[in-house]
Amino acid sequence: MTSLEQILIHQHIWQASQSVTPTVSGVPSGHPELDAALPGGVWPQGALTEILYDHPGIGELRLITPLLSQLSTEPAWQLWINPPWQPYGPALAQAGIALENLLLIKRASPRDCLWAFEQGLRSGACSIVLGWLAHLKASDLRRLQLAAAATNAIAILFRPTQLANQSSPAVLRVLLDRQNGQTGFSILKRRGGWPLPRRLLNLPSPVPCSV
Repeated sequence: MTSLEQILIHQHIWQASQSVTPTVSGVPSGHPELDAALPGGVWPQGALTEILYDHPGIGELRLITPLLSQLSTEPAWQLWINPPWQPYGPALAQAGIALENLLLIKRASPRDCLWAFEQGLRSGACSIVLGWLAHLKASDLRRLQLAAAATNAIAILFRPTQLANQSSPAVLRVLLDRQNGQTGFSILKRRGGWPLPRRLLNLPSPVPCSV
């Protein structure tokens, strides 16, 4: 047996062809096809997630609606920072989202949005923090990842697809798109696994975003 073969059979050596199933704390997405691609089958807690897409209304809210509904069973805030539309309360309530737990920050400066996102995580009072923050520096992203790592909350940034090639400390990066009338997603980055090519995603009927 060659020395290389001896090395490869060692139990502490991992090969790229071997799959890894990391232990991840989180909440299932409510979409079987997405859960099958997510590490541990969940949106990760204590970590920064990015969802990248081109146009508001492409399905980004429907993507996280089951998550928001599940988190509504907890006595904690759901903080929304700078969404591009006014959330429509009756539709959110019909989807099982507790409106009394929702906090909304609109028309704040980029600096204030960044501060609110970080403080929302560090407060320990939020089950999830959502932010529509396109213009962030690498140092800003690191701040948010560190703040997310210090909490049990879910942290999701919504950003433009054009930033897909930008380096990011986010643990999970999901690209959402719509082609030929079908919604799909790609995993650009995930913990313990390779990126995954586009897969189709079955989303529920649209949830009205505003009046």
